[in-house]
Amino acid sequence: MKVAHLVLVKRLGLNQGAYWGQRLNPYEVMSACRTAAERAGWSVETIAPEPFRRIALVRPSPLPEAPNFYVSAGIHGDEPAGPLAILELLREDQWPMGNYWIIPCLNPDGFLSNTRENSIGIDLNRDFRHPKSNEVIGQIAWLTQLPRLHLSLLLHEDWEANGFYCYELNSGKHPSLAQTMVNAVSPVCPIEHLPEVDGRPVDSPGIIRPSAEPHARPLWPEAVWLAVHKVDRTYTLEAPSDWPLPVRVNALKASVMAALGAAGQRCPAPSIERQGQLPIELSP
Repeated sequence: MKVAHLVLVKRLGLNQGAYWGQRLNPYEVMSACRTAAERAGWSVETIAPEPFRRIALVRPSPLPEAPNFYVSAGIHGDEPAGPLAILELLREDQWPMGNYWIIPCLNPDGFLSNTRENSIGIDLNRDFRHPKSNEVIGQIAWLTQLPRLHLSLLLHEDWEANGFYCYELNSGKHPSLAQTMVNAVSPVCPIEHLPEVDGRPVDSPGIIRPSAEPHARPLWPEAVWLAVHKVDRTYTLEAPSDWPLPVRVNALKASVMAALGAAGQRCPAPSIERQGQLPIELSP
């Protein structure tokens, strides 16, 4: 019943030219993620440089053939649903079998100012080909030491979107997880219905498969760096940030769990017991 209620929730109409919804304190969320992860047996690493106090959460599988999964969020400081979705998933601790590397918040300075960019105006998600920001330089150094990945999931929001959608980069021609995620999200969040998003054609509702050759792009997002260096299959998941924050958090949770379950072993369904709640108090 709660799921049906969420689908009927209307967009807020707050986003006029930018994101104007609820904000979060990145250090409170990272601290809560650390606590939840440590209680569940994860190890915690620090991503350089130290002043940003960014953490990575790591949990190996006891199975030698377990797949390698990478999840990140919070690369834009005006997209709070991603870090909160990771926090809820850590607290629920229903991850399918796999080796995990998770970064809950890549751009804490951006969250402090509610800006897409970092404190010196760099969009971190356009800085991965020729990195200039200390945040991306440190992240790439950390990513480089990871093994080859089976799947990466990058949690985002779009302040203009009408519903959830995802970008798929699948150079390995593996079975697509995009429709599986859209199907999982549709009970808890609207799906983007436009035939074109950000100038890119939509393959089917909620699914975009960019065709641009990576080396023809002067500015690389995290997804392209990962596709070139670490993984054959990566998804950028976009929640519509003009909808209530619980809707967006649950959309990202549903898509993450659906993708991990399909890519690895059977994954429990996302909990819907707290659909109308948030895992941490936020600023209006």
